[in-house]
Amino acid sequence: MALMTVHEPSEGYLEDRKSRFLAHLVPIDAFDSCLESLRKDHRKANHIVTAHRRLLEDGRIDEGGKDDGEPAGTSGMPTLRVLQGAELVNCAVLIVRYFGGTKLGGGGLARAYSGAAQDAIGKAALVPFQKLSQKTVHVNFAQGSDLEQQISALDLTVVTRDFSETGVHVTIEGPEELLAKIKS
Repeated sequence: MALMTVHEPSEGYLEDRKSRFLAHLVPIDAFDSCLESLRKDHRKANHIVTAHRRLLEDGRIDEGGKDDGEPAGTSGMPTLRVLQGAELVNCAVLIVRYFGGTKLGGGGLARAYSGAAQDAIGKAALVPFQKLSQKTVHVNFAQGSDLEQQISALDLTVVTRDFSETGVHVTIEGPEELLAKIKS
């Protein structure tokens, strides 16, 4: 199975014995702002459990889960295992819990948190993960139009265009296999 990711947030929900679990699956870049927003919007919530997976430059995966006051190992790690099982990278799950008055026990908490995470993943628009790279190409002014057509045809992103006396330096971002197709 190939690695997957999300570009847009999604939400999931689970209720167990009146405890409510509100799951938010977000791209990793939105993690900090989402956590800050959830802490403001859900001040009366008992816990905000998080789990994340991020692909590092060297190909390793940085991952972790935080229990946020729940008994150790009953929330963050089960949520992380759901991300691992779905082979998701560069995303995070944040789960807000409102206590319903009945203790769920370790197994109940693990099932509830992982169930809420699975619901958010099930509602998400998952996309295949592609590692993005950048490439800088220098062409003379006569070749500039051809380069722009190649960039457009391959659906790459232009990061910068710097003009000089001899031509233009264009920095392009996109999947490595598409960048290799750019002829300069």
